[in-house]
Amino acid sequence: MSKLPTSTDLIHHPYEAPGGFHSVMPGVHKASTVIFENTAALRARQWKDKSGYTYGLHGTPTTFILEERLATLEGGLQTVLAPSGLSAIALVDMALLKAGDEVLIPDNAYGPNKELALHELAAWGITHRFYDPLRADLLADLITPQTRLLWLEAAGSVTLEFPDLIGLLKVARAHPKITVALDNTWGAGLAFSAFELDPGEGLPKGVDVSIHALTKYPSGGADVLMGSVVTRDDALHQQIKLTHMRMGLGVGGNDVEAILRGLPSLPLRYAAHDAATRQVAQWLAQRSEFSQVLHPALPQSPGHAHWAQIGGAAGGLVSVILASRYAREQVDAFVDALKLFKIGYSWGGPVSLAVPYQLKHMRALEGAPQGTLVRLAIGLERVEDLLADLDQALSVLPA
Repeated sequence: MSKLPTSTDLIHHPYEAPGGFHSVMPGVHKASTVIFENTAALRARQWKDKSGYTYGLHGTPTTFILEERLATLEGGLQTVLAPSGLSAIALVDMALLKAGDEVLIPDNAYGPNKELALHELAAWGITHRFYDPLRADLLADLITPQTRLLWLEAAGSVTLEFPDLIGLLKVARAHPKITVALDNTWGAGLAFSAFELDPGEGLPKGVDVSIHALTKYPSGGADVLMGSVVTRDDALHQQIKLTHMRMGLGVGGNDVEAILRGLPSLPLRYAAHDAATRQVAQWLAQRSEFSQVLHPALPQSPGHAHWAQIGGAAGGLVSVILASRYAREQVDAFVDALKLFKIGYSWGGPVSLAVPYQLKHMRALEGAPQGTLVRLAIGLERVEDLLADLDQALSVLPA
């Protein structure tokens, strides 16, 4: 009678697939435990320079491939992956700030970035101030000996003002102890080169850190959460990477696979989002229901001159501020009446999205936009169909 296989036979099966297999998409390696050939290899192998594998949190062939491709996309040299865009922001804060330090954040930054400063950072003795990203001439007055980190964001969250990146960078570069970090999610590494921004006067080019919510354009499917932190200075990279290790940040192999699958089509999709959004923005600008249409490529949009100075692409977001004659309930009715536009956060996927915001709850500085705003994320639907949807939804607003 033949011997039945045991669990040991199945777990320690001798077969190994032959090497040399290559395909269009990289293989998906998933691991917590990594197996070593012997104890000497266990003691000798290290992960900090991608020369070997030690534990799943420290990288697999799949995550290493994505990190290298993202560094190329953003024009940096090194990348670490985080579970979300927000965790990438938090990682930068934790790696670079300590009690007694100060961080400067644009008033129109991604809301959770500001909330992190208001709560966790403040509880740890790290102070913060919000600044006007359109007024680089005012930034120097906010910098103190305690200022260690300057956040930039282009374009501004929700209201899409385009900051004076060159002017802000020039001010920051006069203070060598300040690290400059950019939330580059909107630009996706394609609208402009974050590491080549030139402040002139012989000052160092570019930002020091670029974070990216890979959840958006690189994924392209609205089904993955991930973030990245890209640098070009090895010492800075190691500082962030060690904090990354100590925080135990990791990403799943299947999520990495999804981002890798989306990257080859990223430039094509970004260009399609960009072209469609410009058409929608121009159409919206002709409508009397809106007091302001916010899109960096529109000459009347705040920061347009700054965008024109460095960029050619303008992303897939456009926001509208409804005329003051409309109550919040009427604006909500407009959003609810949309059919192709779904109600939901984020952007960069195939489906167009709409979200209403009350600006009075989002901005701290005097002179910031006020009123009821609707942010539109333009997907990959036919533009004519999106315009028809907007047109029919606007009919619910009283004349």
